[in-house]
Formats: sequence, C-alpha cells, structure tokens
Amino acid sequence: MLSKEDNELLCRVGPGTLMGDVMRQYWLPSMLSSELLSPDSDPLRVMLLGEQLIAFRNSNGKVGLLANNCPHRGASLFFGRNEEAGMRCVYHGWKFSVDGTCLDMPNEPAESDFRTRVKAVAYPCQERGGIVWTYMGPRADPPPLPDLEPNMLPDGEWTISIYQRECNWMQALEGDIDTCHTVFLHTGSLTEDDAPNGSWAKYALAERAPRYEVVTTDAGVMYTAYRPAETDSIYYRIAQFLFPFYAMVPTGVLGLDVRVRAWIPMDDHHTLALTMAKPGARAATTSWSPLNMTEAVPNSTGWFDRFRCVANGGNDYQIDREAQHTNASYTGIPSIYLQDQAVTESMGPIYKRWEEHLGTSDAMIIRTRRRLIDAAKALREQGTLPPGAEDSTVYAVRSGGVVLPRGENWVESTSDLRKAFVDHPGLSREVLGGIPAV
Repeated sequence: MLSKEDNELLCRVGPGTLMGDVMRQYWLPSMLSSELLSPDSDPLRVMLLGEQLIAFRNSNGKVGLLANNCPHRGASLFFGRNEEAGMRCVYHGWKFSVDGTCLDMPNEPAESDFRTRVKAVAYPCQERGGIVWTYMGPRADPPPLPDLEPNMLPDGEWTISIYQRECNWMQALEGDIDTCHTVFLHTGSLTEDDAPNGSWAKYALAERAPRYEVVTTDAGVMYTAYRPAETDSIYYRIAQFLFPFYAMVPTGVLGLDVRVRAWIPMDDHHTLALTMAKPGARAATTSWSPLNMTEAVPNSTGWFDRFRCVANGGNDYQIDREAQHTNASYTGIPSIYLQDQAVTESMGPIYKRWEEHLGTSDAMIIRTRRRLIDAAKALREQGTLPPGAEDSTVYAVRSGGVVLPRGENWVESTSDLRKAFVDHPGLSREVLGGIPAV
C-alpha cells in the first residue's frame, strides 16, 4: 500500500506537481492528426496535464497549441478565427502564431510596439505516425521523440485506437501492467479444455496463478509472469512499463507483435488510452474508436467530449447479468476494453491506495509505483532527469509471450526478441490458441 502523501504525488499531474513535472520532461501524445483535418479548420479544445489548451492547424498546415485564455483579457481562443497563418481572438482581434507570437493587435495605435511585448502561452508540436506530439516542459531545446516502434512505421503500416477513461491515469496504467487479471476478468468463463493442446492459451488457463519476476530497465520496469508449458519448458509473458505512462502488454508473441499503449493524463480524473500498433495480416487503418466492437459516442467540443464509450458507469457498462449467470461471459460486460473500463473506473476517480492489500501478483505494480515516485523526487530534489527523457533509444523494445527450456535465464534468452525494428522469420501467432488475451 502507499501512504496518502505518496498516492497524491503519484496521481496529481497539474502544473507545479511533482509527477506533472516528470511528465513535462517528455514529448507527449496530445491529439490525433486527424482531429485537425485541414489548414484553417475549426480549433479543438484539448485538456492535457490539467491545462486547458486550444489546438489549431494554421494556413500552412502546421499545428499550434495555445493556452485557452487570450493573454489580453482572458477570452477563450476556442471561439477565435483560424485564418491567415494564425489564431485571432474575436474579442479584440489580437492574433497569435503557432509559437505564441502576437502577429496583430488591431485595437492598439499603429505606432505602438505593445504587440512585441505580448506572447501567448504556446507549446511546440510535431506530427508522426498520425499523432500530434507536444512538449510542455521548460527546455528551449526539447528532447527527441521516443523511439516507439509502432509510431515510426511507414504510412499504411500502422493503426491507432483511442478512447477516454474517467479515472486517474495511474490506476488505468496499472490495469495494463497487471497480467494476472486476464485469466479472470477477460477469460474467466473458459477452461483449459477450451484451448487447443500445446497452445499458450492452454498453459495460461491451466495455471491461473503464475509466478513473477520484475526487473528495472533503462526505460522503466519489465516483468514476466511464468508458468509450466510442456515437459521441461516454461511459458513466459513479458511486458514493459516505459516512462512516463506507456505500457506494452504481453498478449501476443514476443518478437512478432509491435504495440504500445499510452495512458495520457487529461487531468487528475480523466485519461486518454492511445494504442499504437502494427496490425497482423489485416490492412492497417486509422480509427479513434475502441476495439472489440465497443461503441463510441460521436465527439463533441467540450473539454471531455472526445473518445467516450456509449457504455459507461451510468448504464453499468451494458452488463448482461444473464450472460454472467450462465457463464457465457465471466463478467457479462461485452468487450475487453469495457471490462477494463468498468473495474478501473469503479475504484473512483483516484483510488485510495492506502486501503489496498497487495499480493505477490502485484510485484510489477509495486515496482512501477516506486520507480515513478523515486524519479519525481529525484527531479525535484537533485534535478535528475527521469528515465528516457534524454535517450530516445530506450523505448525501442517489444513485449509478448515466449516458451523457453526450463532453467534458462529469461532476461538473457529473450534479449534479441525484445529488440524493436528486428525481423524474426518463423514466428507465428498460431501458438496463442486463438485466445490472445491470456
């Protein structure tokens, strides 16, 4: 369990908070490129790390991200005119470029130089792989973008999904680094007899209480959950936490699957789940709606009106009690994403971690929390930059499952399979047994 003080430190991300300062050392995914369709299109409200921001694509196609309030008298720039390479406030006509420079101040005398002394709060942006990345930190020379493989693929070879979760970013992230829950929450109605002989799904369903090992890495934390496979072999599920909020889940085949999920804090109580991946045999697409047939509400213009699911706490996530009673579904909740959504949101906006009781299956969560807390304190007290803030190459990793001979060191034996941007001919998803969630 955590103390109340450490729980606050871990969860709060607004300006001036310790964890907020950690987040601001990195380029952050802030929106999809497709949300700003064309030059001079409508501006977009963006809530990021507790800050109200206005995004726009200027006449030259460049994305800008400005503070919501005009520096003159505080009117919202959301109502502004996106025109002629700038955002013009409709209150008094002040106009700002993507870097916050005041381009025009038409209500001041022509001879006045006041325009040169006013600047809007602006955060630099760059686009890659369908994502608009934003740097909100203090450095005049920002760090490099992280070498996240699925965000560095050629156009047509990547896919995106995104949705909003109404809870704190950390409890959402913890769901992704908690592999134990998959054989209950997602596949609890199945037995080992439902999986093909020799498949990884059969190993997982036959042993729902695996053993764990956790390793600190240059990018964050790595862990494995391992259980018996065939005679004299072990099935390992290897996953990654990467600073400040990325998770690589182990649902696929190590060396073959290319996927990462970012748990982006909108504020302390709302989080965006952005999954970037290289699809398997099917063609790549761009989609903002959640996977697994989860219906989404059309986006609107409010601060929290983007990427919401139709199923939510207000309708009990569309739970089907009959399906639960008959064991057609362990939860009765209709998709993997909604199952995760229900349990993490049901904890409340920020869970009281001083009330929990952790077991051996929580080893990864314990280490990840400590890594984050220690990094926040080191940044504040010694000025030590957190992991990955300077070295983008530490993000070039993969996650997934693998079977190794009994007695082999899993860290050493999987070093090549965990490297990103490497082809491994001969690997196949058929070993999953058609139940990749386990």
